[in-house]
Amino acid sequence: MSFSDATQARFATEVAKYPADQRQSAVMACLAIVQQEQGHISDESERAVAAYLGMPPIAVHEVTTFYNMYNQQPVGRFKLNVCTNLPCQLRDGQAALDQVCERLGVEKGGTTADGLFTVQECECLGACADAPVLLVNDRQMCSYMTPDRLDALLATLKSHAG
Repeated sequence: MSFSDATQARFATEVAKYPADQRQSAVMACLAIVQQEQGHISDESERAVAAYLGMPPIAVHEVTTFYNMYNQQPVGRFKLNVCTNLPCQLRDGQAALDQVCERLGVEKGGTTADGLFTVQECECLGACADAPVLLVNDRQMCSYMTPDRLDALLATLKSHAG
C-alpha cells in the first residue's frame, strides 16, 4: 500500500515536529490521518505507516490496538462508545449500553444494517462524575445519559444523517 502525496505531506508535517531520530513519535498522528482519510486502519495501512516511520509493524499494531479511538474495521457514520467502567456501571452504564443496542437492533461491537451506527463498549472516558457517559465519533462527550437522553441523542443523530 502506498499513500497519496497529500497524505505523505500530512505525515511529513507531523514527523517534522520531532527530532529526526525520533520520527516514530508521530505514529499516533499518522494513524489518525489514515483513519480520517480511510475511515479505519487496516493491517495493510499499519504496515505502510510502519515503513514510512521506520518502525517494526508490530509496534504500530500495538498502538492501534491499545487506543479505542482507532477503528480496526469499518464503522458506521456515528460511532458510539458507551462507558461501562465501574463509575459508569454504578450509574447504569451497562443499562445505557443495552438500551442503545436494543434501540438500534445491534449487538455491542456491531454496526446497523444501514451503516449509520456502530456501538462499542469502552473503558473509562474520564468523566466519571457525569456518568453514565458515551462518546460520539471519538470527539463529542455526552454526559448524564438517562434513558430519555439516550433516546433523544439517537433521534438527533438519525435526523442529521439525511
